[in-house]
Amino acid sequence: MTTTLDQTRTAAPAARRGRRRGRDGSRRLAALLLSPTLLVLALVVGYPVLAGFRESLFARGQGLDADGFVVQGDRFVGLDNYTAVFSGDRAEVFWNAFGNTTFFTVATVTLETLLGVGMALIMHRAFRGRGLVRASVLVPWAIPTAISGLLWRWIFQADGAFNAVIRHQVLWTADGWPSRLAVVIAEVWKTSPFIGLLVLAGLQLIPREVHEAARVDGATALQRFWWITLPLVRPALLVAVLFRMLDALRMFDLPAVLIGVNKRSVETLTMLSWFEASNLRYGSAAAYATILFGYIALIAYLFVKLLGADIIGEARQARRAARGKGKA
Repeated sequence: MTTTLDQTRTAAPAARRGRRRGRDGSRRLAALLLSPTLLVLALVVGYPVLAGFRESLFARGQGLDADGFVVQGDRFVGLDNYTAVFSGDRAEVFWNAFGNTTFFTVATVTLETLLGVGMALIMHRAFRGRGLVRASVLVPWAIPTAISGLLWRWIFQADGAFNAVIRHQVLWTADGWPSRLAVVIAEVWKTSPFIGLLVLAGLQLIPREVHEAARVDGATALQRFWWITLPLVRPALLVAVLFRMLDALRMFDLPAVLIGVNKRSVETLTMLSWFEASNLRYGSAAAYATILFGYIALIAYLFVKLLGADIIGEARQARRAARGKGKA
């Protein structure tokens, strides 16, 4: 009996060491397989971000140094480009562009989500001509944004089709709230099919037996949608909404083509950065771009955390639970 207990005590640490070696080997293999992808990401994402942040710490052209002498070329200014954005004479321009960017993101993504889910529910039903409907939905998404902006600019002209339909004269392409509404309408028309197609893919993964069982139990159509369809399609919907938020925060081409540049009502952070760069103020342009990058990263992080799409965190919890069961 004593011999058996001694063998058990000796085998337990050996088994733990074996499992530890197996986990270390799996991690090394995973790191080896992921290294090419990480290298590409470092080259196409990491280096531009660091280069842009470095550029934001410099200023080009003529200027005055600390002693009041005129200097030419690149000069290190530290965080002066950032302080000028938030507290200088450009602060009002920045906060206006920041507000426009946030407004366009919230308004367009909200409307696109509602319309996209509705489109997906319609396309998911079995009816004659469903294939033609699915193909036609792709048309707005397939049109280049610049062409879409020109199309809607013709529609929103003073003598265009939109004013003819509403029978009221509105200057949609001028400055003001009508121009904001025109950008929202054009953006929602173009990108709602993106959310609709991703949600449709999620709907097709739901087993039909689940809805049939709920229907037998007496659940109404609204109850089946709220308690069955929406929770099961939630992962695809979160991915679609996240992608659209990140894209809307970088909006540039549609308002630039539809309304025009240097229009206060539709100027976004991306347009502001482009304007600074086109005037050879690369330091302030890089500062705007860096602030926008931080804003996008913050929104993505809060979106993932608040809506429970933390895939990495869920995987870690699953591993910890598995380890706890193994130790028990």
